[in-house]
Amino acid sequence: MTIPLSPDELLTTTRSVRRRLDLTRPVPLDLVHECLEVALQAPSGSNRQDWHWVVVTDAAVRREVGELYRKAVQRYLDSEGAAGRLFADDPQRAAVQRRVGDSVAVLGDRMADVPVLVIPCVAVRGSLPAGTQAGLWGSVLPAAWSYMLAARARGLGTAWTTLHLTYEREIADLLGLPPEIRQGALIPTAYYTGDGFRSAARQPLSSVLHHDRW
Repeated sequence: MTIPLSPDELLTTTRSVRRRLDLTRPVPLDLVHECLEVALQAPSGSNRQDWHWVVVTDAAVRREVGELYRKAVQRYLDSEGAAGRLFADDPQRAAVQRRVGDSVAVLGDRMADVPVLVIPCVAVRGSLPAGTQAGLWGSVLPAAWSYMLAARARGLGTAWTTLHLTYEREIADLLGLPPEIRQGALIPTAYYTGDGFRSAARQPLSSVLHHDRW
């Protein structure tokens, strides 16, 4: 059963859910698999379909992943590039950024308790290729976004994060990933509390739009 959302509603109300993840309600694996089946319809460069999906539900493994994520979040929050420190000279944007930073901190403390963690990966032959990163990651990240859209349509909340990649090797060892498998994101997945979501505040299109040339 999916929520009756128009395409535009689905695209504009699929938000990163950090504070409102329901940590007490189990998520059926069949529902996660259903979302992943949708994700597999995303584009893939040369139709290689080199993606792989690690779904973590074991409480002990989630706890270890969550602890590494918590450490990565703390390093991030202490950095100059942390969301809450950006646009400090713009009162309106600064307030939004502080809320984002606060929610990142909340997720850092709670990741271990999220019932399902989904890690989209891609197989890399040899070292990461120079100059073709867009093609490589473009063959898995659209599918990860499709997973998040499918989850939203089924009443699940997700969040896009890559902070765990600070400890990519440690997490790869923990999960037993082969050397050629590289992680692209970490997507916590749970039911959410509250009624729904609205579109996010964004800078106007006119500030980023360029016709024909810059």
